[in-house]
Amino acid sequence: MMIEILKSKIHRAIVTDADLNYIGSITIDEDLMDAANIIENERVFIYNINNGQRFETYVIKGKRGSGVIAINGAAARMVAIGDLVIIVSYASMDFEEAKKFKPTIIFPGKNNQLT
Repeated sequence: MMIEILKSKIHRAIVTDADLNYIGSITIDEDLMDAANIIENERVFIYNINNGQRFETYVIKGKRGSGVIAINGAAARMVAIGDLVIIVSYASMDFEEAKKFKPTIIFPGKNNQLT
């Protein structure tokens, strides 16, 4: 049996930009991506702490060290700059493998920098 399990989580990142006219996705600082074990084009779910919105998209690499968390395209209507978000990805794996799996969870500090 295969199940979905939490793979990666960026907890309480601050939205730094929202661009309605961009061609969709979320731009994430490459340092945060590496630390959270998230890759470019990976499907992620975004949970907006400020307004309760939940949506999904795919990841685009942002400038390393910039702290960028930019919500692009139509999803830009679901956030405001300064909102706190949780960004997660899930993986499918065998039930027994999932029992032993440990997700990567990071907690960015001020300006979305690694602490």
